[in-house]
Amino acid sequence: MVPSYETMGDWLEEISQKFPDAFFEELDGGIQLEEQALPDPEFPPGEMYIMGEYCHDMLGRYIVLYYGSFAALLAGEDEETWKDEIFATVAHEFTHHMEDTAGLHALDDKDTEFLRQAREAYGEGEP
Repeated sequence: MVPSYETMGDWLEEISQKFPDAFFEELDGGIQLEEQALPDPEFPPGEMYIMGEYCHDMLGRYIVLYYGSFAALLAGEDEETWKDEIFATVAHEFTHHMEDTAGLHALDDKDTEFLRQAREAYGEGEP
């Protein structure tokens, strides 16, 4: 199943309310849902998508989830799987936010290593 963009937005709002208010401190742009997919350009088309991003730029601090990326990867999944993945993605991006505000980068390092291993598995990384 692929829920509508509006339905995913409703689920995102519902799931976001489960996180403590403290997680939203200094997240002045909140959590946004963009309609497009965001394929990772470092991988073959359709193989790797960016589900969400924590952004800290001139617009402030905010989290973006990409509906199209979820739709591309979860098309055959049920509602519970979609909600689990939304929760996991929001939790992941909140971790980036909390680390950023504390001046840490452990999750960034972990993500970099994950992507290095994934590129290697596709034969595009260093040996």
